[in-house]
Amino acid sequence: MKQGTQGSAGTTGEAAAGTTRYRVPAQPAAGEADRCRDTAAGPAGGDGGGSARGEHTHGEPVLPRPRPAVQRSSVRGQVLAALRTALVTGDLRPGEVYSGPVLAERFGVSATPVREAMQQLAQEGAVEVVPNRGFRVVERSARELAELAEVRALIEVPVMLRLARTVPPERWAGLRPLAEATVRAASSGCRATYAEADRAFHSAVLALAGNRQLVGVAEELHRRAQWPLVGGGAPGGGSRAELIADAHEHTALLDALIAGDLDVIRSLVGEHFNGAE
Repeated sequence: MKQGTQGSAGTTGEAAAGTTRYRVPAQPAAGEADRCRDTAAGPAGGDGGGSARGEHTHGEPVLPRPRPAVQRSSVRGQVLAALRTALVTGDLRPGEVYSGPVLAERFGVSATPVREAMQQLAQEGAVEVVPNRGFRVVERSARELAELAEVRALIEVPVMLRLARTVPPERWAGLRPLAEATVRAASSGCRATYAEADRAFHSAVLALAGNRQLVGVAEELHRRAQWPLVGGGAPGGGSRAELIADAHEHTALLDALIAGDLDVIRSLVGEHFNGAE
């Protein structure tokens, strides 16, 4: 689905010494946007940046460490979550190269959990390894976004239509809080907050099919669809008004599922993916 405004730039492995500028990401509205800001800041703690094996770090400026502390046992997971947020907000820009040690300094952790998190993102297709330099954020085109939307529709539309015939209205009504949560998240103007709520709603709908493999595949496609395009543009737009309109499609879809209106469901889901991330 559509995402919100783009965050500011990070650093690249190619930046010349003394020329790279680090800026604090633009802050969204208050409320849930505060959570977006905190998540994007990344975890703190650990034993500092250090040098990654095979990565050149001399000449790269050092970023200030965020304040919040985390338990070491959860460092890798929190770094991964922060990097995923940075991808959605555009803080990690398509085509740019980021070194593990510099990101580690940014998060206030050792380079090891950062490299592990970036390797996970490489497996997911978000970044690619650049030997002796770091990781390059994959550049995605509008064509790839359209292909993802087509695949998602091929998977999710038939499942939703089948569920509409078999799931009782009271079970659909139980998903109302998740649909309403997407509206609140959209109102915050934070792309990362909305992306999370959006995935949660779609996953809960598909989970009613009782197929974990289906949910896992759909979540992976959904996440890929939320990464920014070449040039940092948000998939499907990205203004706060577009996010809110997209979120209201969730409540309309839920109403149609409760009513068992197959034609409306088919139409809504098709429009949702056509203008979606």
